Amino acid sequence: MKVVIVGAGSVGSSIARELLAHKHEILLIDLKPEVIGRSGLRGAHWLVGDACELSTLQGAKVEEADVVVSATGDDKVNLVVSLLAKTEFGVGRTVGRVNNPKNDWMFNDAWGVDVAVNTPQLMTALVEEAVEIGDLVRLLTLQTGVSSLVEFTVPHDSHVIGQTVGQIRWPEDATLVAILRDHAPITPSRDDVIDGGDELFFVTTIAAEDHLRALLSRDAAESRNDTAQEGGVPASAGRLEQQALEDDGFDG
Repeated sequence: MKVVIVGAGSVGSSIARELLAHKHEILLIDLKPEVIGRSGLRGAHWLVGDACELSTLQGAKVEEADVVVSATGDDKVNLVVSLLAKTEFGVGRTVGRVNNPKNDWMFNDAWGVDVAVNTPQLMTALVEEAVEIGDLVRLLTLQTGVSSLVEFTVPHDSHVIGQTVGQIRWPEDATLVAILRDHAPITPSRDDVIDGGDELFFVTTIAAEDHLRALLSRDAAESRNDTAQEGGVPASAGRLEQQALEDDGFDG
């Protein structure tokens, strides 16, 4: 895969280092030539120039890239690069770094951004994911705000423990894509039984997050117990019906 990374600071260099380790072809674009020597990146290609200029992107042959990553510390630059890559060069995938959370709303398809990476938001999500057992945590926003990757750590007193994946009526627009159990990822099947401590990962629409949260909450368990079925009739209704039969002299 060919990846063009704009911005060779700490973020851009770290991304490049990981991708190079996975044998991808990397081209970094930066205004400062001195970053080449201190980056320590072996095997990467370099272009010194302003990525907001069409001539620079043409020189980088951005149209041949599979992904363009805008990872500078300037949100304006990241937006312009994403827009040019998408509209002028037809790049299939763009990733934009959000530095200021207040600018998050602009990183969408109108500006050519396919995936916005909001570092403060992501760090907050990871902190919540580490401590908020029993709560649905959004890890990443996908498809320009339409969908998200969310995580739920199953409490050891959860009502879903012991149920199979196929028994649970998940919201229509929420898909269970992975289960992390004892530090090992599991591709979920209908027959997998959910256990306490499991980390469930879903791809869901933003709109369906609340439905998923309600399904997994403790309140949902209490509500389900209150309306436990007896032969297809809520438990309370079954008791009332039995009492009425006994009052009429029908004691089964």
